Formats: sequence, C-alpha cells, structure tokens
Amino acid sequence: MRIVIVGDGKVGRALIDPLSKEGHNIVVIDSSSRVIDESVNSMDIIGITGNGANYNVQMEAGVDRADLLIAATSSDELNILCCLVAKKIGARSTIARVRNPDYSSQLSFLRDELGLSLVINPDLSAANEMSRILRFPSALKVETFSRGRTELVELRVVPESKLVGTALHELEKKYQIKILICAVQRGDDVFIPSGDFILRAGDRVHITGDQSDINEFVKAVGISREKIRNIMIIGGGRIAYYLAKMMADTGARIKIIEIDEKVCVRLSESLKNVEIICGDGSDHELLVEEGIGDTDAVVALTGIDEENILIALYANSKGVGKTIAKVNRTNLFAIANNLGLDSVISPKDITVDYILRYIRAMQNTMGSNVITLYRIVDNKVEALEFRVDDKSKCIGIPLKDLKIKQNILIASITRGDRHIIPRGDDTIEANDRVIVISKSHRLRDLDDILQ
Repeated sequence: MRIVIVGDGKVGRALIDPLSKEGHNIVVIDSSSRVIDESVNSMDIIGITGNGANYNVQMEAGVDRADLLIAATSSDELNILCCLVAKKIGARSTIARVRNPDYSSQLSFLRDELGLSLVINPDLSAANEMSRILRFPSALKVETFSRGRTELVELRVVPESKLVGTALHELEKKYQIKILICAVQRGDDVFIPSGDFILRAGDRVHITGDQSDINEFVKAVGISREKIRNIMIIGGGRIAYYLAKMMADTGARIKIIEIDEKVCVRLSESLKNVEIICGDGSDHELLVEEGIGDTDAVVALTGIDEENILIALYANSKGVGKTIAKVNRTNLFAIANNLGLDSVISPKDITVDYILRYIRAMQNTMGSNVITLYRIVDNKVEALEFRVDDKSKCIGIPLKDLKIKQNILIASITRGDRHIIPRGDDTIEANDRVIVISKSHRLRDLDDILQ
C-alpha cells in the first residue's frame, strides 16, 4: 500500500517502522527539514518538507495515488484539513488524530459528514484502556477480541500465587478452568510457551479466555484483587478528564491533584462529582495529606514520564493496590517493568496500534483476513485475530497435525457464540474467528502460520 504520513512526530515516527517492515511504501511530510532529513537518513522512506495541508505538497507526495493518508501533527485542525484536502485529491482513505475534548462528541460527524475514514483521540483511547484495567484490577492490561467475547489479559505472577512452580499443562487438570497462557515475559526474555513451561514469581503472563473464566482463574490461583472504590489521579490533563468521567459513572470516589490553578477551575466546572485538589502531585507530603495510603488506585498522568514512574513507585510503597503510569518514551518501558510497576500505558502506542489495526482491516479487501491486531509484551509479540475463509488450508485438520511455524501459537477459536480454548484434537472451520500469537512472523493470512 502507498501510505502518506503528515507529521513526523512521536506518532508518525512510531508508525514508520512497523509499516515499512510490512512492505508498505511510505512518504512522510513535515514542516521541519531537519526532522525530515533525520528520518530519511535512518529509515526507508521518502521525505517531503512542507505544509501537509497544502495542495501542491500533497500532490508532490502522490496523495492522489495514495491508499491512505494519516494526519498526525500536533494541531487537530491541521490534521482535519489535511484529510479533507487528501479526500478531494483522491486518497482512498484518511485518518486524523484529534485530541481536543471539544471535538470528542463530534467524532461521528467528522467521520460521516466530512468523509474521514477514522478519527483517533489518543487521550480518550488511553483513558478507555485505563478504565478497563481499573474495572479488572488484577490485570496489568486488557484487550478484547471477537466483539468482546474473548479477552487477552496480562497478569503478573506474584510470589504468593499458586502458579509459581506450576507447569502449564497442569493448569486445566488442576483448576478445571478453560484459559490458555499464550505468552510469558520473564525479564527481557519473551516465550511462546509449551505445556512443559514452568512459571516463576515475577513472570508477566498473557492469558486468553472469556471474561468469566479469567475472573474465576485469578481467584483460584490467588492473584485476584478487590474492586476499586477510591481513585487518586495525579495530573489534570485530557486523559485525567476522560478517565474521571468514565470512572465516576461506576460509583468510584475520584480525586484529581493538579498543579495548575486554571486547569483545576476548568475541571471543577466540568466534573461535578470529582474532588479537585490544586497542588503538586509529586510532593509526598501532599499525597499523604490527601490520603494516598487509603486509596485503592493511583493513576500518574503528569506530562513527565519519569515523574509518573516515581509517583507510581511511591504509591506502591504506601500499599496502594493498583497503580497506572503514563509513559510515552519507549526506552523507559523496560525500566518501569523491571521496577515492578503495575500498568504502564502509552497513548502514543495505543494510537499506533489503532492505526495498524485499521490498515490491517483495509488489507482485508486486498488479500488479508486479519480482523484485529494487538502488539503485546512491549511490542515484541503480535496477537492477531483472523476470520477463516472457506479456502484456508487449515480447515478440518486437527491442530496436533497442523505443521505450524515456530514461535506461533493458536490461542483461541470462536465459533458462533462458542469460545474454544484449543487442544490437539480441535479443528479450525470456515467462518471461525481464530486468535494467533506470533513472536517473530509478520502474518497477513491464517495460512501464513503453516510451514
């Protein structure tokens, strides 16, 4: 596919690597010649310096022949204008990054009336992911497949868990619960585990199953946590606004600590059921005074990654059961995980994943049958959902007889309303939805899993 990216910032640059590896032709437009030169010298792309909303610049970039234009500059209005110009010129599809909460209620209008194919609000998407984690506090991360029927949940194996020292093949026999551990992160190592794999304390495991089975499993193995009723949010930006609004609807008591007085006034006017404290959320004395020790969850959402990590660590030291830190810099993820932080969320990565999923969906009309794509285990593993067409070579063959490539695991099969945790005698049939975990292969079709 020919893809034009306007804006060579955090999101634009994060998109270039996976898209170029998948063989797409990438053209990047940015107003800074220095930024374009850096990207052209380090990546396999074509770079153009200029205003991405300018007709002549878009024509030079070949937008009239583009399958997709992605507008990811720092300006919402410029992103929308870029997409409108691109549609008029002839781009097949357009994606705009739009962050302003004033536009959040108009996303459907922007899509339907202005012809934008996809409108992404990174802050709203990050808040959605955080709310899923807070509603399922045992999880470090929660993803959904098969229209919500199947979940992919990341958990940490705590030292007191019954999972420590257990081989994976013993789990179903021991607990009679239909779940599958499909990926394990141990320090810097990532495993697509076999049945003989033995779990250790500190492992981060990714489990597939339906929600009720996963809930039953975490209770049985001793890693279940109490429902969250009190939430402290540090930082009063857009994500905090969206998250507080979502969680207030659950009946949780929410407190936001924000240092900027004007922001506090704005939040207090728009969030009637939320307590707003004007102060420095990195001040441990203020946090103690505001009752951090009696809080069920702390969410660190300041504009500084390192500060968010330190706040989350301090909350852990005060016995807070659930912590979430917003971290955008990829090089800090491994540090945060090694420090034992609960959940680390990157709005940038969430935005990139949404766009990659949309591109995979576009490819469905061009020979691919990927429905959903998630990057897990610090982006080292892909979890893909395929719709099985009636021409697949995998149909009707028991899984134990399929010759599947290394570092690939079939994690789940959904057949109508039935959810199947696959075993050796199970088969894949036409119209199934199949979740595949892949460590080192770029898959576009279910048959790509075969040797």
